[in-house]
Amino acid sequence: MPRAKSNKERKIFVLDTSVIIYAHNSIMNFAEHDVVIPITVLEELDQFKKGNDTKNFEAREFIRILDNLSKDNMIHNWTPLNGKTKGNFRVLMNPDNSLNANEIFGEEKNDHKILNAALYLKQTEKGRKVILVSKDINLRLKAKSLDIFAEDYETGKIKNIDELENTGKFIIDDIAPEIINDFYENRTMDAKKIFGRKKVKSNGYYILKSEKNSVLAYFSAEENTIERVDKQLFYNIKPKNAEQTFAMHAILNPRVKLVTIQGVAGTGKTLLALAGALEQRRDFKQVYLARPIVPLSNKDIGYLPGDIKSKLNPYMEPLWDNLKFIQNQFKETDKEYQKITELVNQEKLVIQPLAYIRGRSLSNIFFIVDEAQNLTPHEVKTIITRAGENTKIIFTGDVYQIDTPYLDSQSNGLSYLIDRVKDHPLYAHIKLEKGERSELANLANELL
Repeated sequence: MPRAKSNKERKIFVLDTSVIIYAHNSIMNFAEHDVVIPITVLEELDQFKKGNDTKNFEAREFIRILDNLSKDNMIHNWTPLNGKTKGNFRVLMNPDNSLNANEIFGEEKNDHKILNAALYLKQTEKGRKVILVSKDINLRLKAKSLDIFAEDYETGKIKNIDELENTGKFIIDDIAPEIINDFYENRTMDAKKIFGRKKVKSNGYYILKSEKNSVLAYFSAEENTIERVDKQLFYNIKPKNAEQTFAMHAILNPRVKLVTIQGVAGTGKTLLALAGALEQRRDFKQVYLARPIVPLSNKDIGYLPGDIKSKLNPYMEPLWDNLKFIQNQFKETDKEYQKITELVNQEKLVIQPLAYIRGRSLSNIFFIVDEAQNLTPHEVKTIITRAGENTKIIFTGDVYQIDTPYLDSQSNGLSYLIDRVKDHPLYAHIKLEKGERSELANLANELL
């Protein structure tokens, strides 16, 4: 993108609070253009600065950035951002506009004060393009109704989300029958027999087909071999299709330390991850199951009655449901049934929210993160950087089923992770395509 040559060519971006709590360094990501922070945004950040959630961390970090940038300047004046390639920033006090969003929309609220800041700049900065940047879709729509340019915060968004569908599993037709037969007999072969000199994705999974037969296979970049993958039974959970078979192989593969499993509801993501964890329980000190808490109606869990355990139980129930499903594959007198109860009682298998994971060092842990599409990219990075020696992390989720208001299929942490680490030798990704929960559940996914 060519740099703006004159002051009028430089745009003015007005940042909403939602952008800052998504990425605290967002102010630095607008090239040579200028950035305005409405004072209302600082007031909202003041409410977020205390706490242990990611939004609290982002608010604190942004306030520190602003403090460092404004050491020698009054922040209501234009102040240079770091680096010669950056523009300027300023904090805009509540302006007195002839066109007032509070009056137009019939209600006085912080969103309307932010709109008023954009309106003021549009009136006073003649000849310059003013753009409101917000992750709040409704605020963007309101801005456009006032003839204000508005857009989402694009930094870090996955541009070609459809390409994520093509990672992990591949189908190769027209394989010679003798190669398929050889594969069944020897279980492994030199990858060159299948791929020649073509570059192949690390830890990729393949369905190799001849005219009559097919075989499931896995490519090991470390050994440059392709290996046969078989369906196996773990804790009485058996994969029901090729994709589930691949997912279980990745979960059990000791060379793969990071796995993402993508798929709609009912495809078996969490169940497979948990069965794989139980199968490998002797290889790890503990098994952690966690999921982000997405409060109903955007209210904090403090609104719910009871102690902290009572507040969290509704959010953790899906994980308990999967554990009970595995346990109920056995009789109460079976040692496998009793072992699961023992693992929970001895806290060898722990179900808890992600808020309790932050700040810890996770060594010798098998860690399952459910509903990872409701995490931000920063939260995913924070979790992975907690990993110590002999830790394996499984992220499961559906990138099209977002429950948080400021994320979408292109900006959520699961999509970000799949895009950034694809083809890394420590990583494997599988998309589960077929629902296996029930025929009724499949009906809902396909027709409703």
